[in-house]
Parts: sequence; C-alpha cells; structure tokens
Amino acid sequence: MANVKQQLETPSIPSLGFPPEGYERRHFNENYGALNNYFRKLTTNLGSLFGPKGGKFMNNPHGAFQDSTDQTAANTTTAYAVTFNTTDFSNGVTVASNSRITVADAGIWNLQFSIQLKNTTNDGQDVDIWFRKNGTNIDNSNSRFHLVARKGTGDPSHIIAALNFFVSMNSNDYIEIMWRTENTGVSIEHFGTSTSPTRPAVPSAIVTMSCVSNLPT
Repeated sequence: MANVKQQLETPSIPSLGFPPEGYERRHFNENYGALNNYFRKLTTNLGSLFGPKGGKFMNNPHGAFQDSTDQTAANTTTAYAVTFNTTDFSNGVTVASNSRITVADAGIWNLQFSIQLKNTTNDGQDVDIWFRKNGTNIDNSNSRFHLVARKGTGDPSHIIAALNFFVSMNSNDYIEIMWRTENTGVSIEHFGTSTSPTRPAVPSAIVTMSCVSNLPT
C-alpha cells in the first residue's frame, strides 16, 4: 500500500519465534496468520510497483538545472564550461563550481541539455559543444551547430542546441558541458518574461541528469 507521499511502505518482517517441541495449533495459527499478512502486503506492493502506474513509486536519482544569465566567450581559442545558477530538482545530483554536474551514485547516466545560442555577426558561425568528465574531454562527444547570419542590425539570429548523451559515472564523478565558438559575436543568451501574449522567461541553458542503469559488471 502507499502512504500520503506516494511511496510504497515496506512490510515488516514477521517475528515467528521458535517452534515448540510438539505440535501446537495456537503456535501454528499465529505463524500462519503472520506469514499470510506479510505476503499479502508484499504482493500488494509488487502489484503497485509493476502495474500500469507503478512508475510514480520509483525513486531514481535525478537532477534538473538552468541558468538565467548571458554567457559569452572572450576569445575563440578557449573552451568554456556552460554554467548553471538555478536548481529545479536535486535527488542525488548537484552542481558544483557552477558547471560541474556531480552524481552521488555510480551508474549509467543520461544527460540532456538545451542551450539558447545567438549570433550578432553578418556571417554564419559554427559552435562546438562537447562533454568533459572529471576535467578530461570525453572522446567522440563533440557536436557542431551552425547559426546563420543575423537578420539585421540589433536583430540577431538564434538556434537551440539540444541533445542527450549516455555516460558511465562513478560515485562523486562530475561532467561538464563545454563550448567553443569561431566568433565572439556568438553567445549563450537568456530572455526575460515577455508580453503580448504573456510568455515565460527563456533560460540560457537547461540540463537534466537521470540515472538509467547500474554499471555493467
């Protein structure tokens, strides 16, 4: 059965005690009743967990973070870490040093991000986005995104860079999202709330991290 927090209650293990030397119906009835109650609760829990709506009882480690600032590149020869200043959800996943998405448990993790890019130049520009684990680039993790030239003076072009990535992590490992632009006129931009019609703010970057499996043995 479930409690008010939508969590399954673990049935208490019955205390059966030691059997007497000879058969006693009272002792048999007490143990039979305790076991019957235990297995009934256990069967109910398993039915709830593996039923059509069992996912609501799962407690998988996860985290969701976003950023509400503009992020710029001072030059084209430096790799910059995407930063996050707001925690939406945190269950075994935290952000350290503004950019290090850190996991408490070992496992295979799914990282998903969306980054709002803008281009203020008169030419199309490329941006590379890749991943680092514990300060070291992850092989074959780079993606290249292209922004077309700005639409006009004061009217930059925009794209959303988004993808997901599976990565093997040990306890207390961290992963960072890195970016590099071929022109400093490209940046990561946030937008405040808008009107006519009312629209929510646009974070400059959003990232989620969820555990999908334990580590293969």
